[in-house]
Amino acid sequence: MKENEIFNLCKKIQPIYRSITGSGNTKTLKIFKRINPRLKIINFKSGKKVFDWKIPKVWSIKDAWIKSIKSKKKIISFKDNFLYVMGYSHPVKKKLSAEELKKKIHSLKSQPNAIPYATSYYKKNWAFCMAENKKKKLREKTYEVLIDSKFKNGVLPIGEIFIPGRLKKEILLTSYICHPQMASNELSSPSILIFLSKWIEKIKNRKYSYRILFSSETIGTIAYIHKRLDLLKQNVIGGYVLTCLGDSNRYSYLKSKSENTLSDKMAIKEIKKKKKYKIYNWMQRGSDERQYNSPGVDLGLGSLMRSKYETFKEYHTSDDKLGKFVNKKSLNQSFDLIKNVILNFENSIIPESKIICEPHLSKRNLYSHINIKGINRKKAQTILDFLSYADGKLLLNEISNKIGMNYKKAHQLTLFLKKKNLISF
Repeated sequence: MKENEIFNLCKKIQPIYRSITGSGNTKTLKIFKRINPRLKIINFKSGKKVFDWKIPKVWSIKDAWIKSIKSKKKIISFKDNFLYVMGYSHPVKKKLSAEELKKKIHSLKSQPNAIPYATSYYKKNWAFCMAENKKKKLREKTYEVLIDSKFKNGVLPIGEIFIPGRLKKEILLTSYICHPQMASNELSSPSILIFLSKWIEKIKNRKYSYRILFSSETIGTIAYIHKRLDLLKQNVIGGYVLTCLGDSNRYSYLKSKSENTLSDKMAIKEIKKKKKYKIYNWMQRGSDERQYNSPGVDLGLGSLMRSKYETFKEYHTSDDKLGKFVNKKSLNQSFDLIKNVILNFENSIIPESKIICEPHLSKRNLYSHINIKGINRKKAQTILDFLSYADGKLLLNEISNKIGMNYKKAHQLTLFLKKKNLISF
């Protein structure tokens, strides 16, 4: 991968307006497909019920502005910054008093020069967003407003890449493509992920299969889980939501619900190598890790980030800028971090018993056929201890620690038990 590739892709997709549905998402996925032709686009129709949710109608917008009646000049325009309009705003064209207008404008007093990002996906509404300092300057009696938008039946698109390995067991990597314009959240992560998919393809003798997704946050993820739940539960052994990977601050990891999955172990092992990092628990969740750890799904995914969403002042504002808050060096560093986490999976040994219940050791000449007081059961007991922990969730080093065996001997025992067809990796 060339040094500037991720950053240049961020620049390329930044001018495309994206929401939870719409042509912008499809256009973005088609750009990704040119990078990795394996990508397939799955479309979910408006109105389709997915668990407790329903795929919404497609929202599109041509233009939006606030105009001075006196000077005929536009105070703000959607064409200058996508964040000026609340996502999924219903169409409106009217004249309003300054007092009425200000009630329909979101701003941040704590960040008076930043435009906030706002949406209203599931309730009919309309609004603008504006920097607080600009909002204060609305002193004319009357203003004219326009939001030229419409709703229609269409599709919610999701990009899917599947890369097979020696094993059917899968690592799931996902990011979302529904945020407009903002750089770390969320130009950075899908741009990193599409190039990561090309790197994964080049792993020699790849052990695991990889499922890579580009979806809309929450509703897109719910739709995909609804479609693939049985397959995911059968094959996924770990994975990550990738989000907010573009800044130069500390690395962050949000643990899965159980806080001790393979995903947690592999990520924490790597992230603790960094000088600055922070690990969050499940109660601090807020992105698609919610869906992948929800009741009945429980895939044990965590979230890999630089500065965690909701913790940095640029989050969900116009201050989340490409080139200023996000740079090519930080993007490449994040790419390398995730590469190393994947290699932790690829290089790990995770024994799993092939026998349901306790195996019959004596028929394999691993236990005396005669049971009598004083017989030495140490060897057999060690085997049984090992197999009792070989559940496909614990790493070999964890098992060796639990049964009081050094790693080298545990590795030798692993190879022996594999020959006896008692375990698989």
